Amino acid sequence: METENFLRPVTVIGGVLVAALIAGWLLDLLLRRADARHPETPLWELLRRCRLPFQVVLCASLLRGSYRRAGILPDHPVGVGRFLTLVLIASAAWLAVRIATAAVDSAYARYAAATEDEARVRRVRTQVTLIHRVVTAVVVVVAVAAMLLTFPPMRAVGASVLASAGVLGIVAGIAAQSSLSNLFAGLQIAFGDTVRIGDTVVVDKEWGRVEEITLTFLTVRTWDERRITMPVSYFTSKPYENWSRGGAQMTGTVFWHLDHSAPLDLMRERFGQILAELPEWDGRGGGLAVTDTTPHTVQVRGVVTAKDADDLWTLRCAVREQLITWLSAHHPYALPRIATSPAPPPPDASEGLRTEG
Repeated sequence: METENFLRPVTVIGGVLVAALIAGWLLDLLLRRADARHPETPLWELLRRCRLPFQVVLCASLLRGSYRRAGILPDHPVGVGRFLTLVLIASAAWLAVRIATAAVDSAYARYAAATEDEARVRRVRTQVTLIHRVVTAVVVVVAVAAMLLTFPPMRAVGASVLASAGVLGIVAGIAAQSSLSNLFAGLQIAFGDTVRIGDTVVVDKEWGRVEEITLTFLTVRTWDERRITMPVSYFTSKPYENWSRGGAQMTGTVFWHLDHSAPLDLMRERFGQILAELPEWDGRGGGLAVTDTTPHTVQVRGVVTAKDADDLWTLRCAVREQLITWLSAHHPYALPRIATSPAPPPPDASEGLRTEG
C-alpha cells in the first residue's frame, strides 16, 4: 500500500512532465514548419519563445486537475491545490506576455521592412513599445489580482475595498499625481508624435539621441555616451529642440575669426573643394560670407548641410580643421594676431614692391 502511495504520484508527475515535453517539442516543430512556409513574417519564429511558458502552463493545468486522484501530498490538498493554481496563473500571464511580445515585434518588423520613411518607422516603434509596456503592465496587474483572490481572506476584504473605492481613488489620485501625469504624458508622446525613439534632441543644453521611452521616463543618450533620464512630462510641459522632427536633414555653420587681409575669394574656392571631398556633405548647400567685423578681425561664416545631426557635427569639425590648416600653410598672414610690429605684406603686395624696386 505504501509502495502504491509512493509510485502513483511519482508516475503521475513523471507522465505530466513527459507529456509537457512532447507537447512542447510538437509545438516547436509546427512553428518551425510554419516559419519555413512563411518567411515574409517573423511571427512564427518569435512564437517559438513561448515554448517554455506553454509547457509550464500545461504541467500546472494537468497537475491541478489530477493531484487529488494522484495522491500528491494527500495530507495537504488545499495547500497543493492553491500552489498549483498560483503557478497556473503566473505561467498563463507569462505565456500571454510572450505572445503579445511576439505579435508586437512581428508587426513592427514587417512595417519597418515595408516602409522607407525612417521618421514613420521611429514613430511606430515608439508607439509599439509603449503599447507593449501597457499590455504587459495590465497582464501583470490582472495576474497578481487573480493570485491574491485565491486566498479566502482577500475575498472578504474585497467587498470593503470596493465599498471605499471612491475615497481611495481620490486619495490615490492626489498621492500619485506626479506618476499619473507622467503616465498620460507617455501616452501623449506615443500617439502625439512629438518625440520618437531615435530622434536627435537637445534638452537642458545637452545634445543626444532618444534611446528609450517608457510610460514614466525617457532616456537620452548623449554624444559622449552618458544617459540622461528625464520624466516624460518634461517633453509635454517644457520647450526642447527636436532635430529629427520634419526630417533629419540639417544645416550648420562654421565660424573663423581672421585678419582683415584674409583672401576671401581663395577661401571660397578652397571651401568648395573641401566640401566636395567630404562624404558627410549632402550637396544641398554651402557658402562662405563675412558676417561681422571688429577693429582687429573679421568673422567669416561657412554654411554646410548634411543628412543628419551626426554627419553635420563631423562635417563642421572637418571643414573648420582643414580650412585653418590650409590658411596656416599658404596664407599665414590671414590668421588673427596682435600687432606689436609692422606686419609682413601679403604675397601680391611683396611682389609688387619688388617689381617697382
